[in-house]
Amino acid sequence: MNIKEYVAKRKSEIKEYVAGLEVKPYLVVIQVNEDAGSNAYVKGKLKDCAELGIRADLIKLPIDTTEENLLKIIENCNKNPEITGFIVQMPLPKQIDEEKVKIAVDPSKDVDGFHPLSPLNPCTPQGVMDYLKNEQVEMLGKNALVIGRSNIVGKPMAKLLLKESCNVTVVHSKTSFEDMSRYIANADIIVIAIGRQGYLDNKYQYKPSAVIVDVGISRDETGLHGDAVPGLPVRLQTPVPGGVGLLTRLSLIENLLKIYKGL
Repeated sequence: MNIKEYVAKRKSEIKEYVAGLEVKPYLVVIQVNEDAGSNAYVKGKLKDCAELGIRADLIKLPIDTTEENLLKIIENCNKNPEITGFIVQMPLPKQIDEEKVKIAVDPSKDVDGFHPLSPLNPCTPQGVMDYLKNEQVEMLGKNALVIGRSNIVGKPMAKLLLKESCNVTVVHSKTSFEDMSRYIANADIIVIAIGRQGYLDNKYQYKPSAVIVDVGISRDETGLHGDAVPGLPVRLQTPVPGGVGLLTRLSLIENLLKIYKGL
C-alpha cells in the first residue's frame, strides 16, 4: 500500500471514531514565524483536523513576539482544560530559546513529543515506524541505517528502530565516503534526513531488498525534492512530495488521539 492509500485509510478510520465522540479533541497550533514550509505544514494540519471533525485553532503571533509573551501563552494552553494538546511550530525567531519553549510545554499536552518527559514520540519517526509496520517491513535483527542525527528525526528514529531490535547505525556529515558506502551497501532499512537534495543516488550500491525512507525535503524552481533521487534499485522507496510529510501530519493526529484517550 503506498503512503497516500495508507494515510487515506487511517484518516477514514479516525473520522469515523471522532464522529462518535460527544466532546471532540481540541488541537491548538502556536506559530511565531513566516517560514514558507511552516505555513504549508500548519495549513495542512488545520485542513486535516477540519476533515476529521477535530476542533483546531491557530494562534499566529508577530515575528517580534518576546520569549516572555510566548511562554505566557504556552502556560495558558497548559492550564486550559478544553485543550487536548498543542504544538509550538518550529523554527522560532532568534530572540526565543527553542529548548526553553520545548520544556515549557506540559508533557501531557505535548502533541509533538519534543519534551524530554513526553510519553509520546516525535511525529516524523513515529509516523515512519507506523507505516513500516503496516507494510510488514521486517525489522528483527535487520541492519538499519539512519543518515542524520537531528534531535527531531535522526536520534529518535534510531531509538525507535533499536526498540524493534534492529542493528542501528547512525551516520552524518562527518562520516567518510568509504564508510558511508559500506554502511549503505549493508543496510536493510535506510532513513535519510539531512536536507541535501539527491544525496542518495547511483554512486552507492544498495540491497535490492532494502527499504529507503526519504525524510529530507528541498525546494528549488522545479519543485520539491527529497534526499534520495527517485527510482533507486530497492524494494520500497518513499516519495517526495507525497511521502513522509503525510505520515508526519497523520502521526500528529494519532498523538492527539492518544492524549485524548489518556494514552
